[in-house]
Amino acid sequence: MSDRETPFDASFRGLKLGHLRLLSELRAVGRLGLAADRLGLQQPAASRLLAELEEIIGHPIRERDGRSLKLTEVGEALARRAERVFLELKDAVRDIEEAASGNTGHIRIGSVTGPALSHLLPALRHLREQSPNITAEVVVATSDQLCEGVLSGALDFALGRIPSHLSNRLTMRTLGTEPLALVVRRGHPILMQSQIGIEDLRRFDWVMSGDETPLAQTVMRWWSNAGYPPPTRWISTMSFLFTLAVLKETDAISPLALPVVQSFTDGVSMPFVQVPFDMGVAVDALGIVSRTDATLPPTAERIIGMILRES
Repeated sequence: MSDRETPFDASFRGLKLGHLRLLSELRAVGRLGLAADRLGLQQPAASRLLAELEEIIGHPIRERDGRSLKLTEVGEALARRAERVFLELKDAVRDIEEAASGNTGHIRIGSVTGPALSHLLPALRHLREQSPNITAEVVVATSDQLCEGVLSGALDFALGRIPSHLSNRLTMRTLGTEPLALVVRRGHPILMQSQIGIEDLRRFDWVMSGDETPLAQTVMRWWSNAGYPPPTRWISTMSFLFTLAVLKETDAISPLALPVVQSFTDGVSMPFVQVPFDMGVAVDALGIVSRTDATLPPTAERIIGMILRES
């Protein structure tokens, strides 16, 4: 080893991107032939690349598992790093293209429903006015789904909450909590009452997201703290569109983030109305979620700056 050579240099001398790309594909598909096909390689060439990689790092990286190949612990660890390398390279290509072209770019953003309306939509509107050549792709889903998208590179960042099992791989810039409000169809019987109490709310069906979501858990705690069991009749759905359809066609009540309720009850022409009842609760803090230590593309940082200024 030379004076300037580190243990890292010695261990990975001769390592090429082709080695890492093949290892990443093998982790994804589990079969060498399929991984080779996806990279445009013949299987003998792919076998030689794996043998070279094992010689370079000095450890076996694969073992036979029936008809498939299974990565060893060493192979699995290196494959995870390889995936991150290619995510960063893909982002680097975008950085170069955006820097070279000036005011253009494409942003991939995820958001849970409330912040999509209260934080993301105003920022996108300002971005569109300032830089009409920047395009945006928006995915609205649960926090769990969005965080997986951020980790895989399918999303640049997301507005949501980080599940506990991903807290060491993601970071969050806090935006605040989500106050909840109740919404019903226009003409709902409960709107005819001069005063509305909790017992009145329990007389109707409820529709909201599954009980594993932060919103549903917050509502459950609200019922419990008020000294009541939750309503016995409710519909559980992750579809916001289906929630609106149920509200429009029935006498159901739905707890939703306040910005969402305000967006769909703003004006007499809207088919929904906010129930004049203050729940006095908010869903736990959410924020801007990105990969830990990731360098986001300039266009993504630009819209994050707009979101933070509007918050």
